[in-house]
Amino acid sequence: METHVDEIADRIYRLSTYVEPADLTFNQYLVLAEEPLLFHCGGRQLFPLVNEAAARVMPVDRLRWISFGHVESDECGSMNSWLQAAPTAQVVHGTLGVMVSLADLADRPPRALADGEVIDLGDRTVRWLDTSHVPHGWESGLLYEEQTRTLFCGDLFTQAGRRPALSESDIVEPAVLAEGVFHATALTPDTGPAIRRLADLAPATLALMHGPAFGGDTGAALRDLAGFYDASLAEALAARAAG
Repeated sequence: METHVDEIADRIYRLSTYVEPADLTFNQYLVLAEEPLLFHCGGRQLFPLVNEAAARVMPVDRLRWISFGHVESDECGSMNSWLQAAPTAQVVHGTLGVMVSLADLADRPPRALADGEVIDLGDRTVRWLDTSHVPHGWESGLLYEEQTRTLFCGDLFTQAGRRPALSESDIVEPAVLAEGVFHATALTPDTGPAIRRLADLAPATLALMHGPAFGGDTGAALRDLAGFYDASLAEALAARAAG
């Protein structure tokens, strides 16, 4: 396996590893700033590859912040390896994730963020957004980088296969196909509205965990994905009522 490095927005780098048995790309995003930030840690076994890739962009021991969408191996399995490699780094996550899991799992005390709270990286800012159960995980949340308007959207729009670093091709249909395979998204009355609230940010780039970064019509893509989940929920409820 090999981890590729590509700049997908100003000083935002996608570190991407294609894992053939899963037929998925696993992406981390490195935000260069006075206080650099890594979004997604990657799995523990991928740490040597991803660490080497990050070192091509900056000295890893300069890393100041580590974050991810939810507590799952591919998002935070190597969290403590990064904390060891970067002595001043601190994990940041939503209040719920810190309370339920990360205060115990992280080797150093993490920082809890309220919904909408902003972290100043020195010359750019990122905002934490609570998205409980979207796409899955009670503690789920996302980060929005405000200068480039990049939304680190985690497992939203998951798609299989090898994917380019940055694309303007349709990301909704591949996500619908992947949902049919993985059934990974929690269908609740809040799923569609939560995704529409992300569209209201008018992001310029969607930084996917499993797939390309997307630079097309992000608002339309988010609203279409929300509509798909609304329809899926209605269909599931109708089937239950009929059954």
